[in-house]
Amino acid sequence: MITDFKGKTAVLTGAGSGFGLECARIGARLGMNLVLVDVQQDALDAATQEMQAAGAQVLAFKLDVSNAGDMEAMGAAVRARFGAPHLVFNNAGVGSGGLIWENSVKDWEWVLGVNVMGVVHGVRIFTPMMLAAAQQDASWQGHIVNTASMAGLLNAPNMGVYNVSKHAVVSLSETLYQDLSLVTDQISASVLCPFFVSTGISQSHRNRPSELRGSKPTKSQLIGQAMSEKAVSSGKVSAADVAQLVFDGVASNQFYIYSHPKAIKSVQTRLEDIVQIRNPTDPFEGKPELGQQLKAALKAV
Repeated sequence: MITDFKGKTAVLTGAGSGFGLECARIGARLGMNLVLVDVQQDALDAATQEMQAAGAQVLAFKLDVSNAGDMEAMGAAVRARFGAPHLVFNNAGVGSGGLIWENSVKDWEWVLGVNVMGVVHGVRIFTPMMLAAAQQDASWQGHIVNTASMAGLLNAPNMGVYNVSKHAVVSLSETLYQDLSLVTDQISASVLCPFFVSTGISQSHRNRPSELRGSKPTKSQLIGQAMSEKAVSSGKVSAADVAQLVFDGVASNQFYIYSHPKAIKSVQTRLEDIVQIRNPTDPFEGKPELGQQLKAALKAV
């Protein structure tokens, strides 16, 4: 585990906003070298200027994390400039909702491309680099943090494509943790599972590539978008709070990092459904009025 971050290198995807930006701010305060990756040029430029003003050495890349070639080129540039990164935060993500059968092929390709393959690329590119650094130096320590969501541990209705992507990230991260433990005690992994936190994810469609833009959103997708925006904007835990939890989790080698520990009660209910072979519990059991509102909205002409 990493307890002293000064002089170490962090790669942060989705660094222009939300958790990525707040982690970059913490990294700059701690004296880290920062590799900032984002798909949005203006946000990336602003983050770069801010971190350089704070005294950090910065390498910035505008790219789509789902693009394997661009990610590989970024990894090579990082190795050439800073060597193997000590902290990799595979954080870039997009949100999309709607009834699961209404998601188009382009919806699936976009969400899985960013949320799943973006993490896959970060893991496959940087883990070998980190392992090589660890083999050369017995004191070298590294850590990989992948951003999933409580949606990776639960299956809320009208969020199917997003749920699928985040369950994949949890599975990938748990496997990464176990695989690393087979070959090294110098590198570990964590999975970040935030609940509703005010970030830019509810507006992620702004960065959807033109070739993956589908037809007009369906009614269920518009309802999902509105519900997501309301829930995210009303979150009482800030992105800065979550970023601090990430660094605390890395320093203590904590695998599961939660923004809202009380939400685990719903995860326990889901696991009990599985163990007891009972049908999935109504997610609106505690707030039936929300379920009624969603049903009414979906049935409305």
